[in-house]
Amino acid sequence: MDMSVTSSASQPKRRFLHEWRRGETLAAWLFMLPALIGFVVFFGFPAARGFYIGLTEWNLLTEPEYIGLENYRELIQDDEFWHSMWVTLYYVLLNIPLQTVLALVIAVVFDRFVRGSGWRSLLLLPWLMPNVVVALLFLWILDPGLGIVNEFFEAVGLPSQSFLGSVDQAMPSIAGINIWRHVGYTALLLIAGMQRIPRDLYDAGALDGASEVKMFRDITLPLLRPIMVFVLITSIVGSFQIFDTIAVTTSGGPVDATRVIYWYIYQEAFERFNFGYASAASIILFAILVVVSLVQLRLLRANESDLS
Repeated sequence: MDMSVTSSASQPKRRFLHEWRRGETLAAWLFMLPALIGFVVFFGFPAARGFYIGLTEWNLLTEPEYIGLENYRELIQDDEFWHSMWVTLYYVLLNIPLQTVLALVIAVVFDRFVRGSGWRSLLLLPWLMPNVVVALLFLWILDPGLGIVNEFFEAVGLPSQSFLGSVDQAMPSIAGINIWRHVGYTALLLIAGMQRIPRDLYDAGALDGASEVKMFRDITLPLLRPIMVFVLITSIVGSFQIFDTIAVTTSGGPVDATRVIYWYIYQEAFERFNFGYASAASIILFAILVVVSLVQLRLLRANESDLS
C-alpha cells in the first residue's frame, strides 16, 4: 500500500481536529471572559492601584506624593506592625489546628453513620449566618455580667470569666467563635471528599482485620489530601483576613491583645489617614499569603492524587 496515499488521506483529518480544538479553545475563552473582566476590574486594577499607593504618602485629601520604598522601610522597623503580625499568627495557630481536627471528626462520623442529607444541611447553618451577626450573638453570650455562659458557671459554682474582656482569654474566645461558625462548612467539604473514596478499599481493609483508626490513617487521610489542601489554604488565608469579629467584639483590645493585621491596616487607613502606609502593609500581607499558600501546595503535593 502506498504510504503517500495514507499520509495524504490523514492530513484532512488532522486539519479538522486542529481546527476543532482551536474552536473549542476559543469557546472556552469566551465563557471565561466575563469572569476575567470581573477579576481585572474588581481585583487586578485595585491591586495594582494599591501597590502604587503603597509607594506614596497620601491622606486622601491631597494628591499622593511619591516616596518610593519609604513606607516599606518604616514598616520593617514598626513594632506595632510586627506585633499585629504575631497576634494574627497566634490566632491562626489557635484556629486552624482545632478547626481542622474537629471538622475531620465530624466528617468521619457523618460519613460513616449519618445517611440523611437533612442532618448534613444543619452543619451549614452557622456558616450561613453573617460574621457580624455571629459576633453580636457571642458578644451577648459571653458577656461577663449577663451572658448565659457565666450564668451557667455561677449555677455550678464556678467563677465567672471575662472572656472577650481578658487579655489572656480574648483571642482564644475569638478563635472559638470563628471555629463554631466555620467548622460545619469545613466538615461538609471533607465529607464530599470522603464520598469520592471507593468503598471497596474499606471493605478490603475490614476483611484484613484493619481497625477504624488504621483505615482512617492509611486510607482516608491519604486519599483526602486534595480536599485537605483546599481546606487548609482557604482556612489559613481566611484566618489571616479576620476583621468582622474583631471589629464587633473587641476592637483590637484589650491592650492590643486582638489587634490583628487587618485591624492594624484599618486603623492606619481610616483612623490615622495614612493610606500609603496602610497600602504598603496590605502588599506585605499579600506577599506573605502567597508564600504561605505556595509552601502548602509544595509540602502537601497538591498536584498529585492517590486516586487512580
